[in-house]
Amino acid sequence: MDAAGLPMPCRLILALCCVVAAAVAAGALPPPSNLDYSFIQICTLNWTWNPPENVSSSCDLEYSSDIMIDQVPQEKREWSKSRFRVTNAFLSEEMRFKVRSECKDGNSSEPSQWVETSLLPTGIPGTAAVDLRCAWHNLEYMVCTWRPGEKANSNTSYTLYYWFDGLKNHQKCNNYSVDQGIFRCIFNLSFPKVTNTYPDISILIRTDAEEIRPVCANKNPTTLVKPATPRRVTLSKINDGIYMEWSVSTSTFPEKCLGYEVEYHSGGLDTAQRIEVENNYVTVPSTDPNSKYAFKVRAKPKPECYSSKLYSDWSEEKSIGEKADSTFYFVLIVAVPAIVAVSTIILLVYLKRLKILIFPPIPDPREILKRMFGEQTEDYQSCAKDDSVNANNRLIKEEEIHTLILTETPECTISEKENQTLL
Repeated sequence: MDAAGLPMPCRLILALCCVVAAAVAAGALPPPSNLDYSFIQICTLNWTWNPPENVSSSCDLEYSSDIMIDQVPQEKREWSKSRFRVTNAFLSEEMRFKVRSECKDGNSSEPSQWVETSLLPTGIPGTAAVDLRCAWHNLEYMVCTWRPGEKANSNTSYTLYYWFDGLKNHQKCNNYSVDQGIFRCIFNLSFPKVTNTYPDISILIRTDAEEIRPVCANKNPTTLVKPATPRRVTLSKINDGIYMEWSVSTSTFPEKCLGYEVEYHSGGLDTAQRIEVENNYVTVPSTDPNSKYAFKVRAKPKPECYSSKLYSDWSEEKSIGEKADSTFYFVLIVAVPAIVAVSTIILLVYLKRLKILIFPPIPDPREILKRMFGEQTEDYQSCAKDDSVNANNRLIKEEEIHTLILTETPECTISEKENQTLL
C-alpha cells in the first residue's frame, strides 16, 4: 500500500520510524517523543516528553532542553535525566521549547536531533497590558500598576491574578482603581517572619475578551520590598548637637533588616546633608544654636536581608531651633527709608517756619513810605470834608441859638500834628 493512502496518525508514526531508523543507521540516538506542555498554574508550564526507543541499556541517557522567545534563545539550557521541565510562561510572545537526548559516561554516540513545540500567543498584538510594576509594601501587601496596550479599547477592563508556591489555587485581585489611564490593584501578601526564602510570585493580567492578549510576569518578592514610612519623629537638643529618633517597623521586618537615610539642612537655601545610619536614631554634633534645622528620614532594606533597591517615602519634615523671621527684615528694610524721608520733609518744613520766626523779613522802606503818604492824603481829604460840614452846622446852630457860642477844634488838626511829628 502507498503511504499516501494511510491515515494521518499512521503517517506520523511511519515518519517517526523513518527518522529513528535513519538516526540508528547514522549511529545517533533517536530523539525524545510525545513532547507536550500543560499549565500547572497561571504563568507556569510543565513540558513533558517520552524517552527515545531502541536505546542501548549501556547508555546513560540525559536530556538537554532549551527555550526561545520570539526566535531569541533565553540562555537557559538545562541538562537533566528527568523527562519534564517546569518553566515560566510567556503568553504575550511566541514561546518555543525544544529537547534532545544524549548518552553520557563516555559513550561515543552522537546526541539526537532536536524536537520542539510552540506555545503561540492569543489575541491582537498591542492589546496586552504594559509597564507592569509592583512593590511589596512593608511585607504586608503588594501594589501593582500597569497601563493598557496601545491598541486596546479605552474601556478595556483588565483583571489581575496571582499565585505563588503555598497557595492551592491562584487568587484574583479585587481592590482595583484607575487614575489617568493607569490601573492599580492591591492584594495582601505575607509570609512567616522566620522564613529566609520567598517563592516567586506569578502574575497574570488578562480580560474575558478574546481579542485582548494576556500577559504573564514572575516576580521575586525580595526585589520588590518597600518599607513603611518612618513615623513619630522627635528632635531634641543635646549639648551642642541635635538628637533625632523615630519609630521602626518591628512588627513586620526581622531585626536588623532595615537601614535608614537621614536628610537635614539649616535655613532655606543651604544644601541638604544626608547620613546613612543603621539604627532608628542619630546625633548630629556641632550645630549652630542660633540656626533653625529641618530633618526627615526614610527607610531602606538591607542587602543582607533583601535585594530590593526601593526606599520608603520620606517622613514628615520636623524642625528645631530659632531663626529670625525674614519678614521682619523685609519690613525693616522698607520702613526705615520711609521713616527717614518723612522725617526729613517734616524737619525741612519746621526749619522754614523757625527761620521766619528768628529772621523775619525786612520791610521795604518804599512800601512803608507809600503806605504812610497814601493814608495821610486820605485823612486830609476826609478832614476837609469834615470842616465844611462842621461850618455849615455851626451856622445853623448860631441862627437857632444866638446866645450859645461853640468853639470846636477839628480832629484833623491832631492828626496832622501827629503826622508831622512822625515825619
